[in-house]
Amino acid sequence: MSLTPGQVRVRAAGPDDLAAIAGIFAHYVTHSVATFEETPPTVRDWERKLAGLRELALPFLAAETGAGVAGYAYASPWRPKPAYRHTVEDSVYLAPEWTGKGLGRPLLSALLQRCARAGARQVIAVIADNGEGASAALHRACGFTDAGRLASVGFKHGRWVDTVLMQCDLTTSAAG
Repeated sequence: MSLTPGQVRVRAAGPDDLAAIAGIFAHYVTHSVATFEETPPTVRDWERKLAGLRELALPFLAAETGAGVAGYAYASPWRPKPAYRHTVEDSVYLAPEWTGKGLGRPLLSALLQRCARAGARQVIAVIADNGEGASAALHRACGFTDAGRLASVGFKHGRWVDTVLMQCDLTTSAAG
């Protein structure tokens, strides 16, 4: 089943969403290599992240369906040095039962639009290569291009994992 327009509402995430967001992310921490985190962050950790991103005027979004929060996305600073201030890194996660149903694209598209409004010019995706390719395909569909690969940079669940780097230029993409 794919989503139809109106079945999902993408909006700013708030404190009431953080338990669901923590649960979604905990799944990926414990069952996948999609993130290189090895311990799921607590709701309190997510509260700090939400507050920090709000301070920086960077977007943190929730995708809501009739069943509640089904996914989230946020942009964080790419690197701490001042010259990188117009470049951000995206993070997009969907509840496992919502993958492959068309939720990722409206969520990532909304994130890119809000990144452009926040003054970002470049968005970087650092995607763990889990062999499935769904995240890279989603990013390509939203205007990202391949920027490189870092081989065997993460070790999780007993194996070495590459990361794929992708980039979206908001000054030339439809999102910007």
